[in-house]
Amino acid sequence: MRTLCSSTLIGEFFVIGFAGLVAMKDPDLQTSTVWTVCGVAMALCVLLCGMVTRPGGVQLGWALQIALIASGVVVPMMFFMGAMFAALWWASVHFGRKIDEAKARFAAMAESGAGEPAEAGGAAPSGG
Repeated sequence: MRTLCSSTLIGEFFVIGFAGLVAMKDPDLQTSTVWTVCGVAMALCVLLCGMVTRPGGVQLGWALQIALIASGVVVPMMFFMGAMFAALWWASVHFGRKIDEAKARFAAMAESGAGEPAEAGGAAPSGG
């Protein structure tokens, strides 16, 4: 799960940075405000990469997804991008957990010796 979720968060890091560049063009917004908000969100993306498997990490990720969608109020394209990243986040969490469960099953099988693969073709390995 960690790899999939971290990949999604790093993608969000860049999208938030680019959204900040777009938001800077809005004359009603101060540059310092834009980069403070974007900087905090970008830092949260990076921090969440390390926290995603800890308690509350996935929930913080969902909070970030909601904030990303809500940023569409300032940069309308972020409604779409936020929804896309929310879908990616869901898929990363859902399929990441399935992958983790499968890895744990295979590790348990390997430990017990029951999961050793059969030789290809049924022939004994040659010593040559």
